[in-house]
Order: sequence, then C-alpha cells, then structure tokens
Amino acid sequence: MKKSGIEKPSAFGIELDREKDGRWIAEISKVPGAMAYGATKQEATRKAFAIALRTLADGIEQGLGYGDVRTLLNSGNVVFTVRAGSSGDAATRIEKAIATRLCIETRVTVLKGKDVVAAVRDNPFASIADDPSRLLLMTSPDPKTLAQLKPLLKERWTPEALALGARVAYLWCAGGVVDSRLWAAANRQLADTGTARNLSTMTKLVALLEGA
Repeated sequence: MKKSGIEKPSAFGIELDREKDGRWIAEISKVPGAMAYGATKQEATRKAFAIALRTLADGIEQGLGYGDVRTLLNSGNVVFTVRAGSSGDAATRIEKAIATRLCIETRVTVLKGKDVVAAVRDNPFASIADDPSRLLLMTSPDPKTLAQLKPLLKERWTPEALALGARVAYLWCAGGVVDSRLWAAANRQLADTGTARNLSTMTKLVALLEGA
C-alpha cells in the first residue's frame, strides 16, 4: 500500500553562516552530512534540507522496512510503500525512529496514497483557484480533527473560501497564504495540530505515487 508521509520541516534546526567568498552554508547538525552551500540563504537551506530528508528516507527504508521510498525535493514529503506483514502505525513508527536517530521530537502525518489522489481529484475550488500555490490542502493525523473546522464554514471569508473533504480541508487563500485570515483561523481552530501543502505540491505527490 502506497502512502505519503508529511514531515514538519520546522523540527530541524538549521545553522547558517557566510563564507568569505560570499556563499552561504547551511547545516543541520543533527543529521550527519546535511550541509550545503548556496548563493543565498534560501538556496543553502533548501539544499541542506533536501539532504536531511533523503537521509530520513533512507532510514525509513532500511530501519523500518518500508519500500519504494522517494522524496519530493525539499518539500518535507516522503512517499513509501507499506509491505505486506508490516505492523504498527506508520506515523508513530516514523516519529519514534526520528526521535531515536536524531533526538528530534516531531509530528508526522501519514496519508494513504488513494487519499492523496482523491484530495487532488476532488478539489472543489478548481473553477476559482487560479494559483495552485495559494490553495492549501490541510490535514491532520486524526481525520476526525478536521471536524473542528466546521464552525468556520458559517463565517464569511470572501474572497477566500473554505471547504471540507473526506481527508483534507481546502483553503483558498486568494491574497496569499502569509496574509490569509482563513489560514490563521484554521490554525487556531486546530491548535496547530494540522499541516498543509499547496495544490502544486500535492499534484507532484500524486505524480510520485503513480510512478510518473
């Protein structure tokens, strides 16, 4: 069974420094080898995080026995297959593995591959969301948690919009995510237990899941 694990990038402390030649260097000290150079802080950070994510993916495959482990660049997402006979909750096992290997406490959300595909396919805002980076698909480790967003459906958010699906909530942040009232309200409602990816990232995850 293919699944997509969504990691919280903020869990990894990144140290930044600048070389005499102007290049930036980023290092995630808790992940051996996760160090990279970049022309900007952002580039160095992206490269270091990509290395860290690949290291964790290797641990998922070798240490936990999951197969077909692939990462989506530095987005904090891992796609893997749960082999027949695997026991235990995948998210809990990965969280424990990260805590053991890296001494980092972080929350991991795991969605079944079919749920990721359905979330992208059933997008209710396809006719109005003209920028995939501003359409967030929000989920939570416990699907029932999304019901806490129902009171927000009664409020007026125009030009933003909210809809609830079977496994994700759809947040159309028309003016951008940073200044979105809806995004801020949803985070408060879930007490920061949710995580979100934009439609562009979710579409790329579907491509990974389908082997494209």
